[in-house]
Amino acid sequence: MKFFVYHTPEEVPDKAVPDCAIAIDVLRATSTIAAALESGAAAIHVFSDLDALKTASESYSPEERLLAGERGGARVEGFDLGNSPLDHTEARSKGRHLFMSTTNGTRCLHRIQNAPMVATAALTTRQAVVDFLNHHNPEQVWLVGSGWEGSYSLEDTVCAGAIVHGYLTQHNLDLKDLAGNDAAIAAVSLYLQWQDHLLDLMYCASHGQRLLRLELEDDLKYCAQLDVLNLVPVQTEPGVLALAR
Repeated sequence: MKFFVYHTPEEVPDKAVPDCAIAIDVLRATSTIAAALESGAAAIHVFSDLDALKTASESYSPEERLLAGERGGARVEGFDLGNSPLDHTEARSKGRHLFMSTTNGTRCLHRIQNAPMVATAALTTRQAVVDFLNHHNPEQVWLVGSGWEGSYSLEDTVCAGAIVHGYLTQHNLDLKDLAGNDAAIAAVSLYLQWQDHLLDLMYCASHGQRLLRLELEDDLKYCAQLDVLNLVPVQTEPGVLALAR
């Protein structure tokens, strides 16, 4: 297995397709997707365009759907939810289809949706993702950070590093044997520097600071947790995610 880390969707090669592509948006889309599925959501439908989301959601009754829209860290007016993992409980989400559009994470998913195996990862699901990769054993894995409007995000890269580190320690491998590019080595180095202080990293990160200004510190605390959910969201068809079976 070889791991390639791309800090943003814009870095992803245009003409190559890996065996497995994993989208990462720790703050907060992929953390929220996992939390919604943990709360029993039937599926997550992701959109870059808000109007397309609204149109597609109309095929479900209001009781069967939830609309989640976020731009700039804040909930879009007229939507049921924003982009917080703390929005999701069994009472609110169980059995419902979540139609979701965010500033960065859904754009990342669209960029990699043509890979034969697509999943999402967050710090909360790191070990579950490692176990998923152990089970499927893809030859080439892309870990793609969502970034922030095209720029690098610390929290996405540290999550990519946590996944690579988790895999190599399980298999007692050398990093140079797993790293497909230099960014994978840099991601592991970042994780090793911050592994015991992940919340502090969130406070340092530019998007973490943005969320603090929006008084969303509880979201940072939730998203900084490591290995607390035993599930992996996978793409069942382009733009649709459900629990891995």
